[in-house]
Amino acid sequence: MNRLRRKVDQYLIDWKNNPNKMPLIIKGARQIGKTESIENFAKNNYEHVVEINFALDKQYLNIFENGFDVDTIIKNITFINPNFEFIPGKTLIFFDELQSCINCATSLKAFNLDGRYDVICSGSLMGINYKEIESNSVGNKLDYDMHSMDFEEFLWAKGYKDEQIEELYECMKETKPLTTSQYEAMMNNFKDYMIVGGMPAIVNRFVTQNNYSGILDMQKQIQLDYEEDITKYANGLDQGKILNVYRKIPAFLGNENKKFQISKIENGARNREYVGTIEWLKNAGIINVSYCLEQPELPLGGNFDPDNYRVYFGDTGILIGSLDDEAQEDLRQNQNFNTYKGAIYENIVGDMLVKAGYKLYFYKNEKGTIEMDFFIRDRNSLIPVEVKANDNATISLKKLIESEKYKDIKYGIKLCNKNIGFNGEFYTFPYFLTFLLKQYLKEK
Repeated sequence: MNRLRRKVDQYLIDWKNNPNKMPLIIKGARQIGKTESIENFAKNNYEHVVEINFALDKQYLNIFENGFDVDTIIKNITFINPNFEFIPGKTLIFFDELQSCINCATSLKAFNLDGRYDVICSGSLMGINYKEIESNSVGNKLDYDMHSMDFEEFLWAKGYKDEQIEELYECMKETKPLTTSQYEAMMNNFKDYMIVGGMPAIVNRFVTQNNYSGILDMQKQIQLDYEEDITKYANGLDQGKILNVYRKIPAFLGNENKKFQISKIENGARNREYVGTIEWLKNAGIINVSYCLEQPELPLGGNFDPDNYRVYFGDTGILIGSLDDEAQEDLRQNQNFNTYKGAIYENIVGDMLVKAGYKLYFYKNEKGTIEMDFFIRDRNSLIPVEVKANDNATISLKKLIESEKYKDIKYGIKLCNKNIGFNGEFYTFPYFLTFLLKQYLKEK
């Protein structure tokens, strides 16, 4: 497998160069490339690497049983493997599959105060109560949320250079339409990304063979692996209920209003029986949750209804893999992404926003006369973001911008299959530029 460039690569180098660095926890769903990225970084930056995988190397689960003194932990490790070398300032200790050894999190405080060795942990957080890790290591660790590959990383995998991506960004900044060749090439790449998703092994296969052969089988396998992990790690919660939620996501996305309703998962299902299931899948990195704003106004944080939400897959390739065979065929042969009532576009835009660092919010008023897919913000205004599967009217967007009622909204953004433009009220961007929105709004 070719080594794919990832954004975490630069983050790890910056972390290593920080003289005040703390132990690092890299969190994220399974199979998104956490271990491979850390191993690559370790190989290129340290003379000595001590790698322990708590899921595979169960003999190391007891290394903390005499307490959390660093020298005692190291003594216990070297009793199991005397070939490991611990040289202060030149050694990285990599604890993988953190979720299989919660005591490891407690040790991070000792490693941080000791300071002789760099420490990175990685885990999927499946079945972990992250609050437990927090209380065990508060103030003594850094967290990095990793996702499957975003569109920019996908472009890197296809061979695109930073300068070419910078060119796209300059056009956004100047509100200048892309050339026809730029637009068509990027739209084709984006359609590939929608079908393939961002799982590194799948992207690697697609880029190597330059066709979709075998991709669907890999997507379906990851889905099955996730189901297996749910039954393995969902301690204390009803595994069957988490599986019910996970399997029903495509059905709700295919509905007109996309609202996720526990009562429709199975006959007689009640919210109270499903408490924690959505949170579990979200913490595991498998889903993104978008909450309905009570009012389209700032601040976003405390202004939403926790019981009114939409659920998206954390990787669009997993959504594609979950569609029925007919929809699959339609997608691959006809590139008909309008199948599923625009859900595929919505899912991928939601995923791109999360990967850019946004939390997801939508709005629908009680009368149903105003509905908006997403909201983001710049320094001083709230920005409605409408995702259009086709270029039809944007009634809700216009109402939100023009109404005196919504004082925090000065302008909007429409994402569709259309070139860059501004009509005095909202900016139009092609879907594929969503990954640049955060930078654009910061510098705007």
